[in-house]
Amino acid sequence: MSQSTTQRKKILFLAQFSMLLAIEAIVSFTPLGSLPAIGPVVATLSHIPVIITAILLGTGAGTAMGFFFGLFSFMVMTFTPPGPTAFVFTPFYSIGELSGNLWSIVICFLPRILIGVVTGLSFKLLTKLFAKFKKKDAFVYGLSGFFGSITNTLLVLGGIYVFFGKDFASVIGTSYNLLLGIIGGIILTSGIPEAIIGAVTAYAVCRPLKKILAKQ
Repeated sequence: MSQSTTQRKKILFLAQFSMLLAIEAIVSFTPLGSLPAIGPVVATLSHIPVIITAILLGTGAGTAMGFFFGLFSFMVMTFTPPGPTAFVFTPFYSIGELSGNLWSIVICFLPRILIGVVTGLSFKLLTKLFAKFKKKDAFVYGLSGFFGSITNTLLVLGGIYVFFGKDFASVIGTSYNLLLGIIGGIILTSGIPEAIIGAVTAYAVCRPLKKILAKQ
């Protein structure tokens, strides 16, 4: 491969990543990224650019985009918190005697980073597993997007329950004994729809783009 070809590929990669990063910023900082949700945790579309990046540009790029998702979320929760539960995502927000801590940073960043990791690795693994099947694309793209999205949901809500359970229950006005059931409800009403959107988008967007990029 010539040096000029390598340089063109790097420029193309940066251009594609920058475009997806711009989309990530839009869905993170504007109401366009919010979905109607039942419960104290808002459903979001901010995981979509991470899934697309991981499938189109690879696991490393998806991981980096997941970091930016976490960073943008951290900025929103710190400077323009949308509600009293923002303390579970940033140590710089407090409500009464309750405040975030270092675990808030972990909850805000780690699950978002792992969207890219899980999606990218799932796509590679499923591509190999279904290599002999002709009509495999729906499974490969769809499941990769679903796994990446649900990873974020389970880790965020799991982290909230483990590290901020009693404080979170207090803020949303419920008993700690009922919190696990409420979290289960959030997964069903917000997490599963988010994962389905991730699966559909992965197939509808990434599959045609992947073919176009392969030809180029």
